[in-house]
Amino acid sequence: MRKSSYLIAATAGLGLVAATALPAMAVDTTVTFAITTAGLTITAPGAVNIGSVASGGATISGQIGPVTVTDLRATLNGSWTATVTGTDFTTGGATGPETIPVINVSYSPGPATATTGTGTFTPGAGGIINVLEIAFTGTALTGNNSATWNPTLTVTIPAAAVGGTYTGTVTHSVA
Repeated sequence: MRKSSYLIAATAGLGLVAATALPAMAVDTTVTFAITTAGLTITAPGAVNIGSVASGGATISGQIGPVTVTDLRATLNGSWTATVTGTDFTTGGATGPETIPVINVSYSPGPATATTGTGTFTPGAGGIINVLEIAFTGTALTGNNSATWNPTLTVTIPAAAVGGTYTGTVTHSVA
């Protein structure tokens, strides 16, 4: 009786080995997929009024609202640079006394108010926007990311400026 129980156990063990053995034939399937990317964009308010200053006032300052760079390029160690420039501010017929030259307009990006993604987001030094100034940079970027800031514009009013509503353009770009 003892021999038959060993025989049954040995037979059961062989069945277990046979059940876990590799199949006689195997086939691999290579699977691929793509992650599509979008672009690099910048948004800013379409129009803003930074207030008013009394005649003879030296300057006027105000925040121009949120500026956001959105980077959907899904890069590895990517970067972007946002820049800003401006135009003269004019009223009426844009004569000399009706013009505040862009040399009198400075821009300060301030700190980021929001960021997403992985990377380093750094405000530019700011400055007079008669030439292209760096507003913000993103470096060491991985995947998608974004940065938002709320810049301050400061306009130095010339002593000869006449009363009126002055209009100029501040242009943000990103590359």
